[in-house]
Amino acid sequence: MALSPQWLDELRARVTLSTVIMRTVKLTRAGREWKACCPFHNEKSPSFTVNDQKGFYHCFGCQAHGDVISWMTDQRGLSFMDAVKELAAQAGMEVPRADPREAEAAEQRAGLHDVMQAAQDWFVAQLASPKGEVARRYLDRRGFNQRTIERFGFGFAPDDRTALKTALAQFDEPLLVEAGLLIQLEDKPTYDRFRGRLMLPIQDARERVIAFGGRVLEDRDGVAKYLNSPDTPLFDKGRTLYNLHRAGPASRKSGRIVVVEGYLDVIALAAAGIEDAVAPMGTALTERQVELLWRMVDKPLLCFDGDNAGKRAAMKAAVRALPLLRPGHSLQIVQLPAGLDPDDVVNNQGVPAMEALLASPISLLDLVWEQEQEASPLTSPEDKAGFKERLVAHADAIENQDIKALYRRELLDRYSAFAFPKREFQPRQQSAQGKAAWKPGKRDMRPEAAPLSPQMIARLKRSGAQIRDKLAQAVLAGLVRYPDQIEAHSEQLLRLSSVMPETTPAVDFLLDAAETLEAGGNTPISAPGILPPPLDSNRFSFLLEGSHPDDAREDLAEAIALLVERPGLEDAITAATARFDTDPEGAFAEQQRLRKRKLEIEERIGQMARKRAAATSAGNGHSAGETSSSSGEQGTD
Repeated sequence: MALSPQWLDELRARVTLSTVIMRTVKLTRAGREWKACCPFHNEKSPSFTVNDQKGFYHCFGCQAHGDVISWMTDQRGLSFMDAVKELAAQAGMEVPRADPREAEAAEQRAGLHDVMQAAQDWFVAQLASPKGEVARRYLDRRGFNQRTIERFGFGFAPDDRTALKTALAQFDEPLLVEAGLLIQLEDKPTYDRFRGRLMLPIQDARERVIAFGGRVLEDRDGVAKYLNSPDTPLFDKGRTLYNLHRAGPASRKSGRIVVVEGYLDVIALAAAGIEDAVAPMGTALTERQVELLWRMVDKPLLCFDGDNAGKRAAMKAAVRALPLLRPGHSLQIVQLPAGLDPDDVVNNQGVPAMEALLASPISLLDLVWEQEQEASPLTSPEDKAGFKERLVAHADAIENQDIKALYRRELLDRYSAFAFPKREFQPRQQSAQGKAAWKPGKRDMRPEAAPLSPQMIARLKRSGAQIRDKLAQAVLAGLVRYPDQIEAHSEQLLRLSSVMPETTPAVDFLLDAAETLEAGGNTPISAPGILPPPLDSNRFSFLLEGSHPDDAREDLAEAIALLVERPGLEDAITAATARFDTDPEGAFAEQQRLRKRKLEIEERIGQMARKRAAATSAGNGHSAGETSSSSGEQGTD
């Protein structure tokens, strides 16, 4: 089976080397690389490095060196073809079949490179000719000097339907069509794709011309400002970033990569000394392009135009990136002044102003919040509910469970603060420690608690008898004590009732009666025998007498989040276990991660309030020993 160098290069590009190696070797981040003790020889201090950007591993001790394929053959012991097949399956690529025509296709691609270089040479010559005077004037108006023009390979395509076709007559017409330089419509003669445009070559990592981008010199109605080559055997616009071969080395020095909307923005920044900029191919940023960016930096900067179109482009990129998020990897967004693009900022305000903007981006989460908040008026309850639904949908699109949970919590916390402004409780006095102490009191203008019907009391008693989980008992009691938190966590409470059906009657009652419950007071649901009191309430600050309300609410919010997350972990562990037959390594790694998270949750449940409880008891005149003794007594079943 003949595997072309181009196909193998694509395979290496689609697989992240560190992800493959860390399945069997514990890697530690070291700047832009990863390090570990070498798996090929015994050593006490790490000398084995993995560089995702360059696509190789290297040991400075034993000199082991290779790429992702050699890792599979040398460390895993697979044959070359077995290694290729396994990596191709991970990358979603189909291994070429043994076909004599593959050699012919590889030869054709080599011919296409010759065609593209010949076209580039001709476009450059046309720019320097009398026909290119109008294009040279345009470049002069844009402020591009001769060095920039030569460095980026500017050319010109005359407004002639057959000029390029005639100039490249030494190549067969089908090859020119295959390269995307000519257009063929059924039985009509072929004609030049690019006409009357300023031309820019698009190059691959080896600096070979694989496509072209053309810009009109004067904006005209019905004529696209930019025109790119179509997808060809050399060019896939969804997998290519303009200027990546130049921006890569600059990015390794600056520690960042900047994504702008168009070619000329890239060139304007480079002319001003900002060399680490790239651009997509006239489309929204794709998943593959995001992965390319993450091979260079953990948090690329999106710097799109400061108009509505630029904001929409940033949001589209965010939507594409959300499912891909993984620990440490995200996007950051640079917000340009309204109506300006990077070229405008550099020319009108100077390079320092542009650098200042690049140094102060907002997070991906901030972008989602801002864009959805501005998407439509939020004047009615229905509007606000739609806003919340959109926020939750974005969070739920994230595949990584930890990041999904954190996004949901942060976005819902922001939504709660927006939709349900926090009410102040009075009176407060200054304690001896200088922190505001709290005295229980009624909320102003709160309606009286409605009496429970016999049917509701019976239902709540049945529900309470079924709730054996100590954390669930504590959370429900905490919400009774701090009813202002019911609305703030309504989304999570609904999820709780779905994963713990025994809590449904209590959750329904709390949501319905939130506005009638009295903070810190006796309420119908807390009457003896309806909901059981937590067996070890002293573990939780939100159930301790004398706890400061702000501390108690913070711990209550964390307890709710942990309570809701915990059942999902059990389901995820079961699902990971079921995958052992088809993906033993991946299933085992996922199972270990989930079990570790489960242990973390259980440990946090046991620890989350003990320090505060001890501090509160000490502040009330109790010794640490008394607190510990009390804990031991109440914690015994």
